[in-house]
Amino acid sequence: MEIGASTRLLTIIGDPVAHSLSPAMHNAAYRALGIDAVYVALRVPVASLSTVLNALAATGGAGNVTVPHKEAVERCVARKTDVCTRAGACNTFWIENGALVGDNTDVAGVRAALAALGGTGVGRRWLVIGTGGSARAVAVAAAEEGAALWVRSRHPDRARNFAAWATQLGVRAEAAHGPSEVDTAINATPLGLAEGDPLPIDPKDLRGARMALDLVYARGGTRWVRTLQAKGVTACDGREVLVRQGAAAFTRFFPGTPAPVEVMRAAVERALRD
Repeated sequence: MEIGASTRLLTIIGDPVAHSLSPAMHNAAYRALGIDAVYVALRVPVASLSTVLNALAATGGAGNVTVPHKEAVERCVARKTDVCTRAGACNTFWIENGALVGDNTDVAGVRAALAALGGTGVGRRWLVIGTGGSARAVAVAAAEEGAALWVRSRHPDRARNFAAWATQLGVRAEAAHGPSEVDTAINATPLGLAEGDPLPIDPKDLRGARMALDLVYARGGTRWVRTLQAKGVTACDGREVLVRQGAAAFTRFFPGTPAPVEVMRAAVERALRD
């Protein structure tokens, strides 16, 4: 990949962000299609977020957002898609007519990954662990799929407030206390980025769960995924969510150009093997 004066710059912003495989995935797509663009990871502390967004808007930037900025960026964009508004979180942004536009492609990624697991369908019972920007995408996905939602957090007040917010989306939602009878568990916290992290939820608190989706991804799967698989639960980490949301974001960055999904998936799998 040769970078020149005409090369378009795209970025993922977050803190931390070094773990992200979005650069590997998107740069593979650009190489495959001969697009003169480069995608980089940019660590942005909370205090610098507005400055960086203003700079990106001024220079025609585009890209993605990861923890902990998704909710803050949603409040900063000048225009947003309906799904971004409903989620109250933004993970994809670009410039149209000089204005910063936001979307939430995490919703599409979550729905696709859960469908591959067999966890979608009206009346399914989902448990989401966490109440941040990624959990908001899960709640919107639950509304679109007709699933009921239980919410678990280390802070009971946050779980109750999140459940009340999700109810406004049309989801049957409530805070979870203790063991939960659910079909599918979804980790929407950063726990698992480091191998030594505690499990987001003890498997014994998942009564009847047959499927689990960890939005975190790691080489060999996260420890939570491996633990659940050992207990007979069909579980996967967030690599398919990454690919599906990335493909949706690609079409926002390059309208009219289909995303090379298989190329992007292969790049992620290769990076997780290396």
